[in-house]
Amino acid sequence: MFLQIQGIKKSFGSGDSRVNVLKGLDLEIEKGEFCVLLGPSGSGKSTLLNIIGGIDSADEGKLIIDGECLADMSEKKLSVYRRKHLGYIFQMYNLIPNLTVRENIEVGAYLSDQPLDVDELLHILGIYEHQKKLPNQLSGGQQQRCAIGRAIVKNPDILLCDEPTGALDYNTSKEILKLIETVNQKYGNTIVMVTHNDAIKDMADRVVKLRDGMIRKNYINEHKIPAAELDW
Repeated sequence: MFLQIQGIKKSFGSGDSRVNVLKGLDLEIEKGEFCVLLGPSGSGKSTLLNIIGGIDSADEGKLIIDGECLADMSEKKLSVYRRKHLGYIFQMYNLIPNLTVRENIEVGAYLSDQPLDVDELLHILGIYEHQKKLPNQLSGGQQQRCAIGRAIVKNPDILLCDEPTGALDYNTSKEILKLIETVNQKYGNTIVMVTHNDAIKDMADRVVKLRDGMIRKNYINEHKIPAAELDW
């Protein structure tokens, strides 16, 4: 099993203001799987994503990725792990404003020993003709495509997506979801996506529903549909 989450607990605050955000989660995700984490605000899904990404650490439990336990890693090794094996796509694009589209993606390529071909990626992302533009010359959808390019050019084992379509309109959201689907199919990256949009679960291999810091449902989607056919 590629990604194993065992008894993960996480709380914030102390004393009377202490909040238990994750209450002992167990989850396994296969290599190459597209997993959607669903749940209302405050259910713990973004906290779980941050723990998988090594941005945050669990209070209890284990996170094992490809046989390696994150808790056993030194800060230096964890930094290398994040750089080489993880890609992040957030709701906010976080592009470097004074770099072109191509240069923003190349920043990601420098972090990898085996980066993907930048020209090929620009074509797949549909922004090849915009490669010399700065972020402020792009639409929101184009900026998110660039952000996806920067994350995926490293060819990460795991692509973590935190509400990647949250700031986009319906049609642009569908385009971005199709793009993430293409990336998953073409490069075989394991994808973990946090969303509150229930419709997105229909394109996933695995659906995990969280509520009050606990997994309420965890199932394989037997009737997966393409992103292009999603409707909400």
